[in-house]
Amino acid sequence: MWTGVLFALAAGLMWGLVFVAPQMLPEYPAAQLMAGRYLAFGLIALPLAWMDRRALRELAAADWWAALRLSAIGNFLYYLCLAAAIQRAGGPLPTMIIGTLPVLIALVSNHRNRMRDGRLPWAQLALPLLLIAAGLVCVNQVELQALARSSATAEARMAAYVQGGLLALGALACWTWYPIRNADWLRAHPDRSPRAWATAQGLVTLPLSIMAFAALVLLRQGGQIEVELPLGPRPLAYAGLMLAIGLLASWAGTLCWNEASQRLPTALVGQLIVFETLAALAYAFLWRAEWPAPLTALGIALLVAGVLGALRVRPQPGVH
Repeated sequence: MWTGVLFALAAGLMWGLVFVAPQMLPEYPAAQLMAGRYLAFGLIALPLAWMDRRALRELAAADWWAALRLSAIGNFLYYLCLAAAIQRAGGPLPTMIIGTLPVLIALVSNHRNRMRDGRLPWAQLALPLLLIAAGLVCVNQVELQALARSSATAEARMAAYVQGGLLALGALACWTWYPIRNADWLRAHPDRSPRAWATAQGLVTLPLSIMAFAALVLLRQGGQIEVELPLGPRPLAYAGLMLAIGLLASWAGTLCWNEASQRLPTALVGQLIVFETLAALAYAFLWRAEWPAPLTALGIALLVAGVLGALRVRPQPGVH
């Protein structure tokens, strides 16, 4: 169990990077960030595929279709919605909404996968989930108040804020679906390599990202968007950041999450996505060169307490 927890922690630390990238490159549209990230992921997966060529040859056509669906929804659509949400609403609201993933995935998985993984008793799970939810509220309350004070044009900011919230809900739906379906495949194939499965998902992103860049070219030629292709106004910053999150957040993060998903019940591993929220907040404070406010620190403590409490809950045999 603790090995699985450490893998989930590593995945969260790397996935937190994707929350600061749109703030580091605010002049880049979300679609260009999405296409660049997964083009980098696909290119990184090519040499890794050679290392895993034996395991990849064992994948059937149905497995490749599963990898394509997982990448299209859990990678492309998720990050497109998330990056657009952060650029419109800032970091706090999308972080708050995505931060509800541990609770939402636990609620879905504890019913859906009770026969396979065992059932986590709701009576024991209630307090940890409540602590996680309270922590998320505390952490984001401070950020939302700061955003309200800094708004120069309240009406325009509110419209963008609502748009960002809706986009973040779309990202939430994508990433509620992704870990549950990904865990289904991994638990159904315990003899398969989690590393090779992460590489397979990377390989299928390559044609998808090329198609995304082609769509951007067509939209620019049609006058629908104004964007500098392929590398934008800051080529070195864009290429470097896309390679970093392509390697760390996409491939290595997926690998660590796959390792955790094979070791832990889905309802439990879903709660450990809270590590991503903690990492995203830590990176945001580092980027802004600020210490967290007392209420934010309290929220972080509540999040950690909720996760530690959830780890103490043991699944019971599932019943019909």
